[in-house]
Amino acid sequence: MTHYQVWHAIELFAKERGFSVSGLARRSGLDPTSFNKSKRSSVYGQPHWPSMLSIAKILKATNSKPNDFFKFIETTSSDKKE
Repeated sequence: MTHYQVWHAIELFAKERGFSVSGLARRSGLDPTSFNKSKRSSVYGQPHWPSMLSIAKILKATNSKPNDFFKFIETTSSDKKE
């Protein structure tokens, strides 16, 4: 599982449920900017991964199961870069 795969899975998960990533974050009780591309790496270029708590919140807010989210990781190529 790569950094790109996890972030891309969030994008696909949101889209499948009719949300933008900011709309999904809001629906989940998170800051609307939580999933913005600008938040995916630190100012020093280190990858910033979403927390498991954030993923749990999007699952709860959309009444989804972990497999509903993780299926997108399995279908996303690991060699892509942002």
